[in-house]
Amino acid sequence: MRYYPVQLDIRGRRCLVVGGGGVGTRKVETLLSCGARVDVVSVEVTDTLRRLSERGDIALRERAYAASDVESVFLVIGATDDEDLNRRVSADAAAANVLCNIADRPEKCNFILPAIVQRGDLVLTVSTSGKSPALAKKLRQDLERQFGEEYAVLLKLMGAIRRRLLAEAHAPEAHKPIFETIVHSDILDWLREGRMAEINRLLAETLDSGWRAEQLIVEEE
Repeated sequence: MRYYPVQLDIRGRRCLVVGGGGVGTRKVETLLSCGARVDVVSVEVTDTLRRLSERGDIALRERAYAASDVESVFLVIGATDDEDLNRRVSADAAAANVLCNIADRPEKCNFILPAIVQRGDLVLTVSTSGKSPALAKKLRQDLERQFGEEYAVLLKLMGAIRRRLLAEAHAPEAHKPIFETIVHSDILDWLREGRMAEINRLLAETLDSGWRAEQLIVEEE
């Protein structure tokens, strides 16, 4: 396996995007959604980036890229159609020991970005190790059809149950049969169909408590 799968916590970390076109804008929006502090360097920028800058959501520098831009950043994404510039960004990042991704150029990256399906806190990723973005896109679309929003609700419910059980100071291993029973039940169908009575009956039978799914889900939001 060429790449080591990992999910990065970039909350509050400075991330640089070089390029202010459509691709760069999408990269910026994803970084912001993950809580990053985003700097953008580009001579030309989209209206969306300009609005983000005016709101103070990003630091926008409307100028040519300089090697010093990669200093003190956690990661950099090159999103330009200038191959020479992309090579410079990659080389500068390597020299500074900074994580670097160049859009659509896996050979210039020390990390690549997977296709993503997100359902709340559930994140499914697909990677073809840079060999076929088209196949990664198809697989992502397949997963989007297979995993609906009911998975996000189930994850909230499971998280709330786990948090409550851990607060009771039980050994985590003692909870495993409970979680297995719930996830292997028909709970996903019930969530999809809004059948909360069945879910609450399952919780009562499994947990021997008065916990109600509606309350637990709200607690976890």
